[in-house]
Amino acid sequence: MKKIILITGATDGIGRAAAEALAKQGHDLIIHGRSAGKLATTAEALRKTGADITTALADLSDLSQVAAMADQIAASHPRIDVLVNNAGVFKTDHTITDDGLDVRFVVNTLAPALLTLKLLPTVPLGGRIIHLSSAAQAPVDLQALAGARPMQDMDAYAQSKLAITLWSQHFAAQHPAGPASIAVNPGSLLATKMVREGFGTSGNDLNIGVDILTRAALSDAFADATGRYFDNDARRFGPRYPEALCATVAGAVDKMLKPFLALS
Repeated sequence: MKKIILITGATDGIGRAAAEALAKQGHDLIIHGRSAGKLATTAEALRKTGADITTALADLSDLSQVAAMADQIAASHPRIDVLVNNAGVFKTDHTITDDGLDVRFVVNTLAPALLTLKLLPTVPLGGRIIHLSSAAQAPVDLQALAGARPMQDMDAYAQSKLAITLWSQHFAAQHPAGPASIAVNPGSLLATKMVREGFGTSGNDLNIGVDILTRAALSDAFADATGRYFDNDARRFGPRYPEALCATVAGAVDKMLKPFLALS
């Protein structure tokens, strides 16, 4: 059955590859990017598959732009079957936003959480929300999350990925009837721009990640996986995290998002 699927970070790497795979399967896509030129080029290429492609432009390091993009998408798409929060950042020349927050936490944790909450009314109970996690996970320093403590690249990245994983589990606990919220490590050191720039390696076959993202988005094997974390390196679901930990981190995230949830 044809689905309406929103993918963030769809102009590069695993996001673009997943978008191409889903377009070839006949699904309608909303693709997000932060470069208007790359977004237009990607949309043109994807439309050659015959799929219906809509574009959404925003810099996810600016939460006001995330909120505005969500409102625009909701206005044009009253139903979104699958949201894939794929966009992420590891290394950047500008690690602190104008609001004084670490860019890794903003893009990897706060933006996907905000997009999920803003678009929740458009996602049916049987829909799915996929959050890109990572095998790199580290205990979340709430002061760092709030921008009160500077972070090195790997620390910020690993903490931000655990934070969105914990947030996803807590969201699922708050919405037991759906939509499903699933965190996925698509595979370590895949052949993406992030891996090339961050680790200086060409990376592993990108299709490893594309396969698991499309399965998480559509396969019956993930129909009952809400609140779970799937580790594609181990090819299995990981154990659930303590709910008290999830609630603490998710509560801090949601508190930071309140001003942006009010924007419209």
